[in-house]
Amino acid sequence: MFFQIISFLLDVAAGLLGGACLLRLYMQVQRIPFGNPVGRFIFALTDWIVLPLRRMLPKYRKWDWSSLIAAYLFELAQFGIVWLMAAHGGAGLVPVLAAFGLVRLVISGVIGLVIVYAILSWVQADSPIADVIDRLCAPILRPFRRIIPLVGGFDLSPLALLIVLQVLAIIVANLQDALLR
Repeated sequence: MFFQIISFLLDVAAGLLGGACLLRLYMQVQRIPFGNPVGRFIFALTDWIVLPLRRMLPKYRKWDWSSLIAAYLFELAQFGIVWLMAAHGGAGLVPVLAAFGLVRLVISGVIGLVIVYAILSWVQADSPIADVIDRLCAPILRPFRRIIPLVGGFDLSPLALLIVLQVLAIIVANLQDALLR
């Protein structure tokens, strides 16, 4: 029971901090200003790790490698601590499991963004947060919107994206399980 509680708390902490680093990276790629409440929150949550890493890993074009490495380091720390607690062999798998964790974090982050986007689109929220979420989701939904027409005035592209993301999550989980066997 203690192992499960610690594992859960590590998953929450790594998910929150790693997800914030990935969101920072994505917001920079999409050139979304950080003067909004979401951007200020992300900066406050990630500056302590991203800024020191940035001294070693400068930006390349619009890619902030320090944010990506910070997210990976959070996943690596999570899996490293779980590995130490479990005392299983195969410590060489910890970096690979952290990479799988990072991919799962990206998938679950996009799922969360799309769900928030869909909810905000239903309530017609006119807030800076709704604008940021819309700008973050638009490039991801664009390919689906080209294929799926509006049905009775409803945009089903978020639903289609969620289905694709769930399939990707299943594939990643199966690949990870195959690696561990």
